[in-house]
Amino acid sequence: MNLVIDAGNTSNKLAVFRKNDLLFLTSSDTPGFHKAVKDVFSKFPEIDHALVASVGSLTKRELDVLAIFCKVQLLTSVAAVPFKNSYASPQTLGVDRIALATAAYFNYPNTNTLVVDAGSCITYDMVNDYGEYLGGAISPGLYMRYKALHEHTANLPLLDPSPFVELIGNTTENSIHSGVINGIAREIDGVISQYQSRFQHLTVILTGGDGQFLSNRLKNTIFANSNFLLEGLNYLLEYNKS
Repeated sequence: MNLVIDAGNTSNKLAVFRKNDLLFLTSSDTPGFHKAVKDVFSKFPEIDHALVASVGSLTKRELDVLAIFCKVQLLTSVAAVPFKNSYASPQTLGVDRIALATAAYFNYPNTNTLVVDAGSCITYDMVNDYGEYLGGAISPGLYMRYKALHEHTANLPLLDPSPFVELIGNTTENSIHSGVINGIAREIDGVISQYQSRFQHLTVILTGGDGQFLSNRLKNTIFANSNFLLEGLNYLLEYNKS
């Protein structure tokens, strides 16, 4: 039984898998990480391997606590991967993007697959039908755009995303919502269209914390999967066991 941990910029997701089946999912902030780990192992004491992908604030102290319970691997850019990595600087490739490419490779073999991860940043990752990771793009995420407008201007307020957005904003607040949300949706649609013009029979996966919020605002056909990165981590753990 496997435990995979996605330690992000704002929270830590802990997922338990038996083979390829997701059995349990929880999340915690970093101060609550120790308790979350203990709770997971109290429910699933048969966990014998863990893989951690950290782009956030987990330290050696948290990893040492985890190692009390099972064998722990920390995902790095030099880990063995099942796909051909054609990234020009593989040593700089984020572990989150490695996991997403792995999930694309295993879930959609022999398929041109674009993964859009809408989190703190929006990442685009392309795996072609030869099982080759080509790279993609990184752009500011939803909350980052709201925060940038507030912090880099004198008078614009800091807002949370609104579920109701008009094209023409008739107040400053509504104008910000229109610019951020409509802008990000049109960006994603535009990027998908560019990939579709280059790759035949393209499958598009939308994941990440803001994926569900954005999914019904996109014109292109997508498959939403909020656990795609966790599935990729589990595939990597199984792959590196062998």
